[in-house]
Amino acid sequence: MDGRMLVRLGAVVLAAVTITAAAVEMARKEDGPAPRQTGTLEPAGDTLREGQRRCQRLGESAARDADCLRVWAETRDRFLGRTSPPRSAEGR
Repeated sequence: MDGRMLVRLGAVVLAAVTITAAAVEMARKEDGPAPRQTGTLEPAGDTLREGQRRCQRLGESAARDADCLRVWAETRDRFLGRTSPPRSAEGR
């Protein structure tokens, strides 16, 4: 056997071993503990969150709803860390 043939044979054997190892690893079942189910952490009585949920249920019509526009503005301000300007009675 010459050197080139030996190198080719080694490459084929290495490829076969690699493919077999990958197939065995993919077929192996995990017997570890099942992942814990975690609930969402929502503060009780968060009116902004309730407004967001209501707007989510409205779907596309929420874009024309004045309350949803207000809720989205408050959400954006809260996310950006801005304080909302005080509401005036005449602006309503």
